[in-house]
Amino acid sequence: MRRVFIRSLCLSFVFAAVLASVFNVQAGTSDGRLDIYFIDVEGGAATLIVTPGNESLLIDSGYPDNGGRDRDRILEVLRDVAKLDHLDHAAVSHWHLDHYGNHAALATQIKVLNFWDRGIPDSLAEDKDFEKRMVDYRSASQNKSKSLKAGDTLPFKDWAMKRKQTPLSVKVVTASREVIPNVGAPNPFAADNKPQDNDPTDNAASVSLLLKFGKFSFLTCGDLTWNVEAKLMTPNNPIGQIEMFMVTHHGLGVSNNPTLVLPIDPRVCVMCNGPTKGCDSGTNATLRRIKSLQAVYQLHRNIRLKPDEQTPLEFIANDAETTACKGIFVKASVAPDGASYTVQIGANGKPREFQTR
Repeated sequence: MRRVFIRSLCLSFVFAAVLASVFNVQAGTSDGRLDIYFIDVEGGAATLIVTPGNESLLIDSGYPDNGGRDRDRILEVLRDVAKLDHLDHAAVSHWHLDHYGNHAALATQIKVLNFWDRGIPDSLAEDKDFEKRMVDYRSASQNKSKSLKAGDTLPFKDWAMKRKQTPLSVKVVTASREVIPNVGAPNPFAADNKPQDNDPTDNAASVSLLLKFGKFSFLTCGDLTWNVEAKLMTPNNPIGQIEMFMVTHHGLGVSNNPTLVLPIDPRVCVMCNGPTKGCDSGTNATLRRIKSLQAVYQLHRNIRLKPDEQTPLEFIANDAETTACKGIFVKASVAPDGASYTVQIGANGKPREFQTR
């Protein structure tokens, strides 16, 4: 009797382990959902996309140094939350340290199959140490990073065609100050554009990516600035309406031209700001003008702003200053058919559901 009981107990443990293994696989690879993680890098940027086919794309990688803070936060989401053992694609939106700072460091911790950027310039006027920093990036990419230009598409696996499921695409809409052809419906906000001074920095050269998954769409523009935003969106709107928008340049006012933000008419916005960086009042005023807006998420409460000058606290992932920050991420998860999506704060946050148009 005792032997039978022990044998049954052992079988139960084995069965439970198998179930746990199956669940983990399904959660990461077989649930048919598209996941987007906005990782907190204290006012930099790091956005992880995991496709239903379990292919991964990391856009930007936060600040270097700081005891490996941003690198470790990215690795935690990659390994512990998304259950990835490698990165298929690592992209750089532009050559500012808060966006590419950990690409080389990440490559020492996890395998990266493909590196993407706008091309590596010989020098960068706003960064005297740029050439030194590029030594590590070139080494990590084995000097084989691939350059992106406006109109390119990232080569994701053709899983949708093979399984007759929801199509997925990621298109480059700006890169190196160039934009996709200005075709589409007339932009009703084109005449409202008020040009700013020319921006000579690499912000204006940012790579902007438009992701589409069935009816769901997501636009992220790095730190693209005002005049190139207008170049993309006038006189016509080649983007159309989108569902989710990563507020450009951490919410700074030199970006987020209403000529871009208002016609794309997002339902949900996510701002990758810091405790004292971004979330400008002018940008918040523009977001409030979006006709279809249902929610704005911030990675941080801006400690310099009053509560009514930013999104409600329930939509803010991190409330503390940098020294006490827990680095909580924001996650969007799109249904297999692209017809709805949820957004939650942290791994255990309550998901809010939104319907795609």
